[in-house]
Amino acid sequence: MIIELITLLAVIMIIYYFLHSVKHIIINTITGLIILAMTNLVFHMGVKYSIWSILICAIGGVPGAILVIIFHLLGIAF
Repeated sequence: MIIELITLLAVIMIIYYFLHSVKHIIINTITGLIILAMTNLVFHMGVKYSIWSILICAIGGVPGAILVIIFHLLGIAF
């Protein structure tokens, strides 16, 4: 009985941690995409919305958006 309770608590903790992590990843992804869009709207930077820039912002979140913007300003990509 004790082993089942410990296992149940461990599973609940793992599920909670996974859902907590996923929530942060989703928020970071949405924030990165919003930063890229707002940068184009407010500062008229002209960063192209290609599949690569969107993927970098989606995977990297805020640091990914900053990286795309820096690459665009340096003329390296996007």
